[in-house]
Amino acid sequence: MDDRSELERFRATRVTALYRLDLIEKGAQLHYDDGTPVDMKSEAQRLKDQVADMDRRIRLLEAKLKLN
Repeated sequence: MDDRSELERFRATRVTALYRLDLIEKGAQLHYDDGTPVDMKSEAQRLKDQVADMDRRIRLLEAKLKLN
């Protein structure tokens, strides 16, 4: 995968995570297939961590693309 494609993939993943995080903050509740509720506090933290990782990767790829 080239750097531009990877950058766009990370950006799309970040947008999706932010959208899901927004839904959680508005009170959305997820359930596993067996009906057990997902721990939304843990899910929100997982998404925040994912966004932070995407931000880091995006910055690295943008810097790499500027050098080329």
